[in-house]
Order: sequence, then C-alpha cells, then structure tokens
Amino acid sequence: MTPITRRTVIALIPVTAIRCAAQNPNQPRSLTPAQRRTTEMLVDRIIPADELGPGALECGAANYIDIQMADYLAPQKDAWLAGLAALDAFAIEKQGAAFADLPAEKRDAVLLGLPQNLESFFNIARTYTMQGTFGDPHYGGNIGGKGWDIIRYPGPRPATSPDMQRMDKEAEPYRRSAWA
Repeated sequence: MTPITRRTVIALIPVTAIRCAAQNPNQPRSLTPAQRRTTEMLVDRIIPADELGPGALECGAANYIDIQMADYLAPQKDAWLAGLAALDAFAIEKQGAAFADLPAEKRDAVLLGLPQNLESFFNIARTYTMQGTFGDPHYGGNIGGKGWDIIRYPGPRPATSPDMQRMDKEAEPYRRSAWA
C-alpha cells in the first residue's frame, strides 16, 4: 500500500476550486441579493472609502463574506443571516427603513446605537470585513490587491533578491495570491 503524504493530499484538492473565487470575484455564492446588499452596505460603513483610498466594499470584503459563507465560514452562516435580520429590524425601528436602504449617515447612526444583543454580531462583521479587505485575494476579497495598497503591503514573495529587501527603497507591489 502506498503511504499517504501531504503532497498526495494536496494533489487531491481540485485546482478549479482553488482558483474559482479569484476568477469570478463578483459572483454571489451563498447570500440572496437582499442579504448581499445589506452585507455590502455594512462593510462599506465599517471601512468606508475616503481621500486616502478605497473602502472595504471596493476591496471586495462583501464578496469574501459571500464566498466564504458557502465554504470555510459555512458553520457561521445561520448566525450571520440572523445578525443581518436583527440589524435590519433595528434599523427599521430606529430609522424607519432597512439598513441597506438608508443613506450613509443614517447607517452610521444605526451602527453607533447598536443594542447589546447586536454588539457581538458587529464584532464578527468587523472581523470578516478586515479579512475580506486585507486577506489573500484567493479567498474572494482584496480584489486586485487594493487592500494591500491601503496598508502598503507589497504582497507575498515567492522569492526575494537582496535588492528587494533594501530598507531604503519601497518594495514593488506583487499583486498575486500566495495560491497563484
């Protein structure tokens, strides 16, 4: 019998599954259009675009959440959907409309006035937004390395030369996933 090695196990992962998220960055995976829109408006308020650069929405954080709710984060999907529903209910109660239908300043007011039962949902949403904005593009967020540009991270290096490691010069961006 042939022994099973890590190389054998890794070879069993379908390459199409690995590359799917990066090749179709805006294709919804697990959320309904209404859930996706609420997710988009939520990540937009957690890391909004400003004069310094793009926000989480432009970086693909909602896309990351949508893709990962059908994959790695699938065990958290029910809690995510319940949180979105509770956020909408609170927005309707306080501002008279669903969260995604409110203008940005009223969405901010909703988030600043969250009741205690929604604080843990917000903390999870902030975590997922950060992952989708600054994580490896392979997972569906950080489209085009935009999040890396915000924090001036040049990207993973498969190999570096001494010149690339010099402290007196800025590193050239390498806009590829570590999976590519």
